[in-house]
Amino acid sequence: MAGKKSSSGQTPATQFLQARGVAFTEHPYEYLEHGGAEHSAKVLGLDPFGVVKTLVMQDQDGAPLIVLMHGNRQVSTKNLARQIGAKKVEPCPPEVAQRHSGYLVGGTSPFATRRAMPVYIEETILGLPKIAINGGRRGFLIGLAPQVCVQLLGAQPVQCAIDK
Repeated sequence: MAGKKSSSGQTPATQFLQARGVAFTEHPYEYLEHGGAEHSAKVLGLDPFGVVKTLVMQDQDGAPLIVLMHGNRQVSTKNLARQIGAKKVEPCPPEVAQRHSGYLVGGTSPFATRRAMPVYIEETILGLPKIAINGGRRGFLIGLAPQVCVQLLGAQPVQCAIDK
């Protein structure tokens, strides 16, 4: 709930949302190295389709961008590049992603990143009533309406999901 003191301790992401009056729920879980969104979904009893990964990627010039993707889908970098007018898109190396976002890989939130980056959201995520997305720390998801990503981050819908 907005304004509620976080039981897990505040993060830049939760502070950002609280300052803007956004209601969210907190979902701490035991983090597993390389467990990913599917692990957190399983532990929390959530559908991995509704658990959204925050992926820091870069274009051919090394310019960073964020892609929000279903936990049980992958990003077609070719389709994404085509839709955003880039020659190429690829994941950032972990240390580069961390430098851009200010968050540890595995705990990356799209909210309150160190560097402002364009945000792209898989279009089908916007059709969900609620999503679980990283709250800015490993082992900590927050639940909120997906439209918050468009309203606060200017997330642009794209169609780049492929099955794993």
